[in-house]
Order: sequence, then structure tokens, then C-alpha cells
Amino acid sequence: MKKLSKYTLSFMLAAGLLAGCGSDKAAPEKEEKANQPKESEQAAFPVTVKDADGKEVVIEEKPKRIVSLIPSNTEIAYELDLDKEIVGVSDNDNYPKEVSAKEKVGGMEYNIEKIIGLDADLVLAHGSSAHNSKEGFKQLEEAGIDVLVVNDAQNFDEVYDSIKMIGKATGTSDKAEDIVTDMKEDLTEISEKAETIKKEEEKNVFIEVSPAPEIYTPGKNTFMQEMLDLIHAKNAAADQDGWGQMTEEAIIKKNPDVIITTHGYYTQKPVEEVLSRKGWETITAVKNKDVHDVHADLVNRTGPRLVEGVEELAEAIYPDVFKK
Repeated sequence: MKKLSKYTLSFMLAAGLLAGCGSDKAAPEKEEKANQPKESEQAAFPVTVKDADGKEVVIEEKPKRIVSLIPSNTEIAYELDLDKEIVGVSDNDNYPKEVSAKEKVGGMEYNIEKIIGLDADLVLAHGSSAHNSKEGFKQLEEAGIDVLVVNDAQNFDEVYDSIKMIGKATGTSDKAEDIVTDMKEDLTEISEKAETIKKEEEKNVFIEVSPAPEIYTPGKNTFMQEMLDLIHAKNAAADQDGWGQMTEEAIIKKNPDVIITTHGYYTQKPVEEVLSRKGWETITAVKNKDVHDVHADLVNRTGPRLVEGVEELAEAIYPDVFKK
């Protein structure tokens, strides 16, 4: 999506110590034991993980200092309870709130020297930008740091693969499996609710991921399409493949029942702006004021919170079916 427009889609690329009784000598020993990995975790290493570049990355020991180069990886790592191991994140990380206290290592370009200075032993890179960072990754590897390129997931199954990959690399495979199981169960519950929607009641939905004048929308073979399919909604742009720009005239002709915007975090009053567009007053969604903004991070970041994104979409499109 980065290639589509410099202005419109950059954002898409665009978280108690117990006081024991006893002598002073006992406390450090207890603390040392508490910081040691469990026996099962020790036994799991070394591990070999085939990453998104097809490279077999051999990780000798459970990583203790991890740097994440993209928010989706960070959110997965936090869900895997690796908050203490995370020592560096990208400039774009904003969830969970605890990431604000972590060292920032760059946005589209990474500060390789800073990553090395953080004494990282594992860097979680990403398939969406790895091709731009090969020289930097080579420097990291030469410094003795393992670099794992996580797949650029295009559907839920690939998100599950990302979670399992990071889980295997960090000695948290059991936790990763639990997360995937929970996500699948939650999506099944949403899907079962959607089964109550009759075919003739399915709504035609236009999703606007960037505002006028350069309006981009997801077509088929995208996450958004998969989400809409799951909740029995029709994608007004399903006749185009991937992410593409659409003219206002074409959108008016599509006459969607619902319009969803996902750019409210960087545009002011997106719903009001859509409702006030000249010529759009004939669109069913505008006439009925069925225009809603959903949190972009929930529907764009390929991590555990995608399920929340589906829920938010479902509640906006079919409030009578999904709102609690």
C-alpha cells in the first residue's frame, strides 16, 4: 500500500517484588532464580525459524533483549508477555501505552547503531519493508544480532503464522498457540452472529482509508474484504483487486448503504466531512447518516487486535445485530 500514494497511505505502514524473610544473602539468590528461564524454555533452544525471506534463522538462546521494527510485531510481542524483553520499538509504535517508555529506533529508516547500542539479541523485522533494509540487517547480523523477518500477513491465517513465528523465536510457543486459539474462537462467535443476517439484508459498504481528494479503498484480496465477508457485508469496491484509488463519481455511482472511514486519527471530523461533500447527498449512506469512523490501528495492524477491528466494523454496519 505504501506505493499507492505518498500522501494517502503512509499511515498504513504504515505495549511486585516479593519481600522475603531471611538473611541478606538469600534475596539475591532468589532474584537470580526468578530471572532464570524455566527448564522447558531452556530445553526449547536452540531453535531454527524459517522467516519470511526464506532464511533459516538459528536462535541459540531465549532472547533477553528484543527490538521490534513495526507496530504489529510489537503488539504481538506484548501479547506474548514479552514487555520486559522489548528494549526498542519503531517511532510509529503507540500500543500498548507502555511502548512510550521504550527506546525509539526509527520509522521508515532504522538507526542501526542505536539498535546495536541497545545490546539487542533479536530484531523483529517485517516483510513489508525488509527489502529496503538489507544492508542494515547485514550490519546487525555481523554484530551478532539475530534478525527475524516476520511475514507481511495478507489474511488471518497469515497473521496466525506471524504470531506462531514470533512465539517460536522467543520461547513462547504455548502462549502463541493460546492467542491464536482465542482469536479463532472470537471470530467464530462473530461469524455465528452474522449468520442471522439474511442475504437480502446484507449491506453494501464503502471503506475509505484516506480522505478526498485522493480517496483509496480496499478491494478483493485484502484484509478488509475478509473482514466484510466474515460479517456478511458486501464490499462496494470488490470489483477491484487490492488497494486502489477511486474517484468521487465512481463512489457516488456505487451508492453504498454504509460508508466507513479509517482516517479519523489524522483528519478532523471525518464523518462530518463525508456528510458535507458536494454531490454525495444522493448516496444512501449519506442520506441516512450511516457514516462511521473506525480505529485504523484495529483494522490495519496485522496482530491480535484485528479481532477488535472486526467487532468495531460489525457494530458500525449492523448495530442491531452486533452491539451489546
